[in-house]
Amino acid sequence: MISLFLASVIIFFVLRMLPGDASATLLGVGTTEEQLDQLRDELGANEPLVVQYAQWLKDFVTGSSVSLISGSSFGELVTQRASITVPLSLMAFTIAVLVSLPLGIVSATKRTSALGAFVSATSQVGVAVPIFWVGILLISIFSLQLGWLPAGTFPRQGWDDPGEALRALILPALTIAIAMSAVMVRYVRSSVLDVLETDYMRTAQSLGYSQSRALLRHGLRNAAVPVVAILGIELGTSLLGAVVVENVFGLGGLGQLLLSSVTSRDLPIIQNLVLLLTAVVLIINALVEILQQWLDPRLRVPHGRRRRLRVSKSQVGA
Repeated sequence: MISLFLASVIIFFVLRMLPGDASATLLGVGTTEEQLDQLRDELGANEPLVVQYAQWLKDFVTGSSVSLISGSSFGELVTQRASITVPLSLMAFTIAVLVSLPLGIVSATKRTSALGAFVSATSQVGVAVPIFWVGILLISIFSLQLGWLPAGTFPRQGWDDPGEALRALILPALTIAIAMSAVMVRYVRSSVLDVLETDYMRTAQSLGYSQSRALLRHGLRNAAVPVVAILGIELGTSLLGAVVVENVFGLGGLGQLLLSSVTSRDLPIIQNLVLLLTAVVLIINALVEILQQWLDPRLRVPHGRRRRLRVSKSQVGA
């Protein structure tokens, strides 16, 4: 809660520091100063910043925030747009996990072979390539040349036609997944390499276990602890990646809502949406920490107790 509160303070005051006036944007060119002051009074923009901040938090918690442009409630807008962004992010994350985990393990266990070198080099190229360029390339190949998939836009009937909805999300999901996989492969490779160099893995292999069997039986759980952390980060960033990808493919999700709100200086929607995405990322991080503690029971011991245990062990050794 403290992190979310601090994030709300930063979001609110940073947006107030940006150039531009939402009232002037709403009224357009040629408005008088009296008209601007009247609109600012209606919007509460002439109130002290502390009062504006408190009113914003109240509206956010009670769900009474509305768009300055369309007059629609924030909850209504998010519900409509999240039906595109959430499935898109989950599809991209699932594809990235299914691709990056086996490729990362292969890249680590076969690091001296041509296959391992190829996977490692490909992941490095994937990190360097801009995500919007990947989207344009996929559109060029699978939509314009082959005609297999739609180039963009989400069906008007939405999820009433699941087949068409899924077809519309395949290329955007692949675009995000390619960028995510390039990062995740490198982390999985590094984590597995660290495990392969441990004493217990060498002991297991000296007892007759093959490398793959020893890794499967003894190493993967330990390798999963740091990997889970990066998976949580990538799940959160998949929502942020949707901001770019949705505009490349013309999808009307949360990304397009955020961009259009920034363009029109629709501050209530910008503030609420950024705070909502921040809350989702914080929740994901909390769940990741719980999962890491389940994978490695040593992480459940409080820091102070771990320190006392180390001190007592050193005293025993002395």
